[in-house]
Amino acid sequence: MAPAAQEAAFTAAELDIADELGVQLVRFVRLINKAKSQVAKQGPDGIERAAYAILFHLIHDGPQRTSKLAEALHAEISTISRQSSALVQHGLVERQADPEDGRACLLAPTAEGLRVFEENRKKRNLWLAEVLAEWPEEDRQTLNELLDRLNSGIERHIPHVADHGSAQAKGADA
Repeated sequence: MAPAAQEAAFTAAELDIADELGVQLVRFVRLINKAKSQVAKQGPDGIERAAYAILFHLIHDGPQRTSKLAEALHAEISTISRQSSALVQHGLVERQADPEDGRACLLAPTAEGLRVFEENRKKRNLWLAEVLAEWPEEDRQTLNELLDRLNSGIERHIPHVADHGSAQAKGADA
C-alpha cells in the first residue's frame, strides 16, 4: 500500500496515538541504551556485552550457524564470528558439526554458557523488579500482556526493504 493510501486508512486520532507511541518508544529505547551503557561494555568475564545476544539466541533458538545468527541479530557475519569466538574461548559456546552438512559447524551453548546466561538473567530480573516495585500487580501483568501484543504486531508488520528508507527518515524526525 502506498504511504498516502496507508495514511488515509487511519483517522487523525489513530495517527496521533501512533505518534505518541513512537515518541514513547524512542524514549524507551534511549533509556534502555543508557541503562546498558551504565553497565561496563565488557562483563566481568571480559566478554563484550553484545556477545551475550548470541548466547541468548543459542539458548532460546537452539544451535545455529554463524550466518543464521548474523541474520537474526541484523549483524555482519564477521562481527558474529569475532564475538562467537570470544564466547568459545571463554567456554560459554562450543562448535558442533552440522548434522545436515559436515563441512559446516553449529554454535551451541555449553553448561557454563547456560549458567552465565541465567546469572545475567537474574540480575536483569532484579533490576526490572526494582523498576516496577511501586506498580500494582495488575499493572505489571497488563504491561506484559500489552508488550507481548505490541511485539507480535511488530513481528507481523516488519517494514519491507522498499519501505525502509522512508521509515528511517520518519524515525529521524521523532
